[in-house]
Amino acid sequence: MKLAEVLGTPDRVLLGDGANGTCLAARGFHRQPYDLANLQAPDLVVQVHLDYLKAGSDFIETNTYSANRFKLEAKQIPSEEATVFDLNKSGAELANKAVAALTDGTTRYVLGAIGPVGKHLEPIGPISKAQAFEAFQEQAKGLVAGGVDGFILETFSDLGEISVAIEAVRSVSDLPILASKAYIEDGEMLAEGLPIRVSEELAAMGVAAVGANCIVGPQRMLDLVRMMAEGTSLPVLAFPTPGLPQLVKGEICYDTSPEYFAKASARLIEEGARIVGGCCGTLPEHVAELRKLVDAGVKPKKRSGAKAAEKTEKVLAQTEPSELAQKIGRKFVVAVEMDVPRGLNIEKLLAGAKQLKIAGADVINISDGARARLRMNPAAVSTLIQTRTGIEVTMHFSCRDRNMLAIQSDLLGQHALGIRNILAVTGDPANIGDYPSATSVFDIDAIGLCRILSRFNEGIDLAGYSVGVKCGFTVCCAYNPDALDQELEDDRLKRKIDAGARVVYTQPVFDAAVAHRAVEACAKLDVPVLVGVLPLKSSRHAEFMHNEVPGVSVPDHLRENMANAADEASALEIGIDEGQKLSAEIRKIAQGLYLMPPFGSAAIAERVMDAVRG
Repeated sequence: MKLAEVLGTPDRVLLGDGANGTCLAARGFHRQPYDLANLQAPDLVVQVHLDYLKAGSDFIETNTYSANRFKLEAKQIPSEEATVFDLNKSGAELANKAVAALTDGTTRYVLGAIGPVGKHLEPIGPISKAQAFEAFQEQAKGLVAGGVDGFILETFSDLGEISVAIEAVRSVSDLPILASKAYIEDGEMLAEGLPIRVSEELAAMGVAAVGANCIVGPQRMLDLVRMMAEGTSLPVLAFPTPGLPQLVKGEICYDTSPEYFAKASARLIEEGARIVGGCCGTLPEHVAELRKLVDAGVKPKKRSGAKAAEKTEKVLAQTEPSELAQKIGRKFVVAVEMDVPRGLNIEKLLAGAKQLKIAGADVINISDGARARLRMNPAAVSTLIQTRTGIEVTMHFSCRDRNMLAIQSDLLGQHALGIRNILAVTGDPANIGDYPSATSVFDIDAIGLCRILSRFNEGIDLAGYSVGVKCGFTVCCAYNPDALDQELEDDRLKRKIDAGARVVYTQPVFDAAVAHRAVEACAKLDVPVLVGVLPLKSSRHAEFMHNEVPGVSVPDHLRENMANAADEASALEIGIDEGQKLSAEIRKIAQGLYLMPPFGSAAIAERVMDAVRG
């Protein structure tokens, strides 16, 4: 009987396998991704498959979950060592070899395992949908060549990515596709009916089964299964972990007895799961115990036929927009960037912010470890400025130091503190700064950060879970109108706007023509722009900006005038005068001015602001 027929048989429970990687590591293969074992330790892979089959698995998954081009590139695996096609084809062949070695006369199946590409798709991450499609298609071709009976797409968190994977697999084969999402089980997610909505969307894509796997144990997966079973007529898949993991001597371990796992997983079957197995940490012993209960006759309850009632999605409160958002377009906005000093003494910074507020500045900009220098956390600085001086802050937020979890966690915390204006920046790599041995994260870049902020403003995080309110972030982005590759810079600006940016801050410009170019580029995208002005303080400063700061160009005449100044005080006056003239021109064409005074000097900023008063 073909797999599609079995899936269509009412009340038939299919038992899958467990974690190939866990078993391979336990038996001495530690190189990652574990898929490399298909070529480097094929006998070991076959033995792992056989152990699951002998434990009672009706189907096994190929050892190919991570066998895509992006994960191999991330691990710096050369293509001559392991091509994507070869890894997947050999994975399918080894699984079939294990099935063929059985002599009990029962029919077993091989499912081609495909997981996410390992990085977020655009606009959150750097991978386009077309690139992801090619990667999934490449895997599927190898699996088909190796003789799989169907496919299991598992541990996807992004519904958009799994839809691309389904489309790619379907372009190669019409074999059954089992589609599984990873859920973080919590009451609010269940109350809003997310599992039902996902099941409906996956079913509409023509898959043979829908389900959940990984992250949670069998008890916490129970409500997920219950909702999916009532929300779709397709078979429901449930592959929990044995329980919560723990870290022992640097290794992730699970300490759940096979008997407990089996009893808890049997309840998943009773609530409607027809395809069961285990994810990370699940061993053949767990499968063997579950096999006993399946053979003893545990069956899914009869479905009521009534769809589970989706809770009416509650209308989320809308956070009031920031002062900056309300001012843009109604008045000419002046933003001033202040330097955060080393250490804890920021009294001068606070005094300067207060002085600038009195002088008429609208917002203070605070950088996030610019040039990878050690400075106080910008959220702390921004909160102190807002609470102690009363002027609003635009806080720069760098992608350098935080993974995807920390980025979202920090942004939610900053929103709770009252920080509403965020300037999304990719950030300078850590190795150019105070601690060259420090590592950078860069899970995403500024484009992805704009999208995260935009999602929060919709009231949801990246996984689709509610954050309780529609946030009120004013999403700002950076733009360089004098970049070395202007076409690339303009394309990135458009992508930032598409991802949700609503205000543009430019790099410092020193020429009116460049300022006009910035305004024209932003006008085409219908987005307001604050043009950057940095009053130069000396000839050395001018030469440094021109020669050592990427993407900044100081005109010859200005550098010459600075060089011919009688002394540094005279040079500073030239710099301030040029800044005033340029700011007055920006006042005529742009929505705002972004001042970056040398020394973080409020007095210098105030003098330049005189040129745009009124």
